[in-house]
Amino acid sequence: MLVDPDFLELADQFFTMYREPNHGGAGLAVYLDGEPVIDIWAGWADRDKRWRGDTVALAMSTGKGVASTVLHRVAERGLIDYDEPVATYWPEFGAAGKADITVRDVLTHRSGLHKARGLVAERDGILDYDAMIAALAATPADPRRLRTSGYHAVTFGWLVAEIVHRATGTPFVDVVRAEIAEPLGLPEFWYVVPPDQRHRIAKLFPYVGPPGMSASVATSLLSRFGPLRGPGEAIPDGFEDLIRSGSIHDSVMPGANGVFSARALARMYGAIANDGVIGDYQFLRPDTIEAIGAKQVAGSFDYVLGYPLSFTLGYHRPVIMAKTQPTKAFGHYGVGGSGAFGDPYTGVSVALITNRLGGAVTSLADLRLAKLGAKALAIATSL
Repeated sequence: MLVDPDFLELADQFFTMYREPNHGGAGLAVYLDGEPVIDIWAGWADRDKRWRGDTVALAMSTGKGVASTVLHRVAERGLIDYDEPVATYWPEFGAAGKADITVRDVLTHRSGLHKARGLVAERDGILDYDAMIAALAATPADPRRLRTSGYHAVTFGWLVAEIVHRATGTPFVDVVRAEIAEPLGLPEFWYVVPPDQRHRIAKLFPYVGPPGMSASVATSLLSRFGPLRGPGEAIPDGFEDLIRSGSIHDSVMPGANGVFSARALARMYGAIANDGVIGDYQFLRPDTIEAIGAKQVAGSFDYVLGYPLSFTLGYHRPVIMAKTQPTKAFGHYGVGGSGAFGDPYTGVSVALITNRLGGAVTSLADLRLAKLGAKALAIATSL
């Protein structure tokens, strides 16, 4: 474990969150100015198994931020242009009136392809990457995309992954390894988890959904109810069953199935928060960081989620428990509580990976990361 003396209060706050087995477990990692200042863990990875330094967890939408960073690394070499139509790289995507949809539209959830439910007939069909790519290419866009964003809860990952695949000619998971894991010196950036590493994955509990109702039933009901139809349409049928069975770790689904360590995520965002530099390696250029951290969609009611969202290029502004929210920070949180972000203003990155989904009221989210992120930024600002 690592705790810089300046960040002792943050470590104490974290440890109080994971005292009992029903609190689950977590890993917390923080970088400041490109250097690690917190790398700690606590709690339980399963009922009879403590969280260890090498424990990883399914982090849901946290993976959107990693997938976006992969695309930005490729874009820096001129292989992808944000304002070029997706069909330039992926010709089949231009079907059904989508020829003018750009890479920027995809990264800001304005491609109109939020619907994952019903794209393929079989419940486990979403594990077939090629089938999902073909289905998305053939699907017409929701016209509401022209007015505002529509959060692509699961489809975002497939869209980004296939753009990267077509632009590079290399399978997405291989690009992740070459562009993220190897330069950062940490392997735990997984969408398809190596079989010999699956014993490290913490067990999630409770499963996503309202109390007393499975996620599959809840999203099915939502998909039929007018004002709340968006979230139901965005989640594939049987998604929770795939999580329970572990088969979600067999397929490329970057919008929802990323498995990471807090250490790995904090290092990636630590580079972003430090002018793109980690160690003596230039991970991203400063001008790239400025471009991808600028607001693209702000203040409009997202037509899927029903509330205003502020998207940058593949990320969102982090929410912290403070009167003043960071204006330069960006990253991605996931359903249940995991998430990570980097703040170029303070030089801080924060990553929390947990298996305890949400709190007593709902499994969707709680305030753990918001509180820890606020404390980390406050400490950094005071130094």
